[in-house]
Amino acid sequence: MKSEQGRILFFDGVCNLCNTSVDFVVRNDPKGLVKIAPLQGETARRILDVSDIPTGDPESLILWDCGRVYKYSDAAIRVSRYLRFPWSLFIIFFIVPRFVRNAVYRYIAANRYKWFGKKESCRLPEPHELSRFLD
Repeated sequence: MKSEQGRILFFDGVCNLCNTSVDFVVRNDPKGLVKIAPLQGETARRILDVSDIPTGDPESLILWDCGRVYKYSDAAIRVSRYLRFPWSLFIIFFIVPRFVRNAVYRYIAANRYKWFGKKESCRLPEPHELSRFLD
């Protein structure tokens, strides 16, 4: 599978909240439908820069889904469709208006380092996770 045709969840590799979210996705996507890459990595630069998505300010999860880009709450909710039940039901949150979802998302994103902390470097995958991580 070429990464451009698959699904890649890009995340802030130094953010503790983002790393916890990635751990959750890896645990609850047993089929490995979603690959993982840090926004600070080469895969993000190669794929997202071509799409004019800035990677220098990692304020959002970004989901690359078969060539389409989803950001903010859209990315967080859309990735749930690839997770096992009951997490796949989070797709229902699309009924909440985008401006409301994104306001909440941006508030959390703006405070994530203060509330959850920050790592010195990007998360390294465990040996059993290597096939899921692109950088």
